[in-house]
Amino acid sequence: MHATAAYLLFAKIGGEKRQVDVLKHCNLCPRACGVNRLAGERGFCRAGARPKVAKAFLHHWEEPCLSGTRGSGTVFFSHCNLRCIFCQNYRISWQGRGQEITVASLKALFLELQARGAHNINLVSPTPYSPFLIPALREAREEGLKIPVVYNCNAYESTDSLRSLEGLVDIYLPDLKYPDPETAGRYSHAADYFNVATAAILEMQRQVGTLVLDNDGLARRGLLIRHLVLPGHARAACRVLDWIKATLPRETHISLMAQYVPVWQAARCPEINRKLTAAEYETVLDYFENLGLENGYYQELEAATTAYIPDF
Repeated sequence: MHATAAYLLFAKIGGEKRQVDVLKHCNLCPRACGVNRLAGERGFCRAGARPKVAKAFLHHWEEPCLSGTRGSGTVFFSHCNLRCIFCQNYRISWQGRGQEITVASLKALFLELQARGAHNINLVSPTPYSPFLIPALREAREEGLKIPVVYNCNAYESTDSLRSLEGLVDIYLPDLKYPDPETAGRYSHAADYFNVATAAILEMQRQVGTLVLDNDGLARRGLLIRHLVLPGHARAACRVLDWIKATLPRETHISLMAQYVPVWQAARCPEINRKLTAAEYETVLDYFENLGLENGYYQELEAATTAYIPDF
């Protein structure tokens, strides 16, 4: 195990119209709202008829294999198909702060981040916007985008939508949250979360395999699963690790995160209206090692601060 900052190691643009036609009856995610986003209707996620970006910058606080020395070229998209009551990015996920842009502008943004030295293009919460990502990424590749593309998501994904991204995404970075329906419904308004997310992760694994690092320790391709350990939910975190151990290759990389802080509407649920304790986190880390899992990251408890939340 190695220490790094807050983490420790243990189509062309012309095809845009064809891509966005799916927004006439949107079923891009498992909610399948069926709204006509092109006519101004909004479904559960509230996304509209254009990609909406809240922030793009060189992010130095992702896992070391993503941030490296120069930063991850992170693009934060607005809106989300979950409603996590403790979301650190609630200003964009719930409140929708950001600016709508064209596919051509999105492509240019990817190329600009590469020119600034980004190790990768890190698409955060991109789920409502896959019809725009496909032409933007294709055109960017044709114009010289060479760094890996990271799909950074909550894993509440449609496998059909994921299949449409095959060949365009190099690294999948999904969360894997609650293993039981009651908790998923209470905290994120998605009682079917675990069944949906695990099916999505299996599709991601099929596409890109296990994580591959280059000689500098940077991720080039593969799957890296995140799990945010919640206060009072160490046992649930262990159940998530059980699923990974039983289902995925032993060398699968896992990021066990301790950065939870009770923000936004967390006070509605007293059991999570506090930070994680050292004892709770150690329980999960010990379980990880006892399972014989080999690759992953964990955090110092000092990572549990709002100082690392981007300013939106």
